[in-house]
Amino acid sequence: MKFGVAIALAMFASLAGAQSWPTKPIHVILQFPPGGSTDVVARILGQAMTQSLGQPVIVENKPGADGAIAAEYVARAEPDGYTYFLASNTPMMQVPLLRKNPPYDPVKHFTAVSLVGRYVYVLVVAPSLPAKSVQDLIAYARDNPGRLNYGSYSGVTQLMYARIRSVSNIDMTMVPYKGEAPTVADIIGGHVQLTFATPTSTLVHIKDGRLRALATLLPSRFALLPEVPTAAEAGLPPFTAGTWAALFGPARLPPEIVSRMNKELNAAMRRPDVREKIDRQGFELAGSTPEEMAAFLLEQLGSWGRAFREAGMNPE
Repeated sequence: MKFGVAIALAMFASLAGAQSWPTKPIHVILQFPPGGSTDVVARILGQAMTQSLGQPVIVENKPGADGAIAAEYVARAEPDGYTYFLASNTPMMQVPLLRKNPPYDPVKHFTAVSLVGRYVYVLVVAPSLPAKSVQDLIAYARDNPGRLNYGSYSGVTQLMYARIRSVSNIDMTMVPYKGEAPTVADIIGGHVQLTFATPTSTLVHIKDGRLRALATLLPSRFALLPEVPTAAEAGLPPFTAGTWAALFGPARLPPEIVSRMNKELNAAMRRPDVREKIDRQGFELAGSTPEEMAAFLLEQLGSWGRAFREAGMNPE
């Protein structure tokens, strides 16, 4: 009898806490350092949600280990609605699928809140290279084996590196980075020669000639770079796995808080001023219900697993 009363009191306390939420700042953890697409999108959305929730939404950058540092931090957080992970596909796909002993399970250790959107990726090279097209780049790499350094900071960049090498039989060196912004900075600085990156960190440099765009990972041409061919047009292998960002909380996050956070996030994404700012980043906003995001996560695990196997990438 006493045990039943204790359970009832605990449930009542949890419900009361969810109904009064939020009463203090909310922290959104990112896997990338400042300056990249995810960081900019998070700060725009965080500012909008601060207004609607009445509490500060604070963005924290915890880069490293392919996003596993940020992911583990959130997975171990209290499920009280004050810690979230704005994750890309890298920590939720690459880490669990390409490690023999992954530090977390993307399904069991997280609560899906909402899809946030999809990334646009552009293949950019240093203008010092003579390559004006993907085929020029491949020809140059074959004529200069081992001279190209490819910057990689995500599951997408690692996968495309493997796929380009497999279909073209070229010799490049993959240089790991913690995020998009430092990768692009090193291309401009001449330390690496190419990568796939988002318009957030590349568009201004493409326009002023400090980077050259050779292709986009899109089914049709990108409106902000209409002269740049798609991957298929440029002769790159098709890219079928999704490139996305989504919001997750720790496992066992109360449904009432999940519902409220989902409502506020999707409302922020519908605001015209928010959409205008994020559209300029080349990021495609797309919300969802928590249930839709949970189903999407499972579907993407299957898609990314197939893509990794086709590229010859196996757990290590």
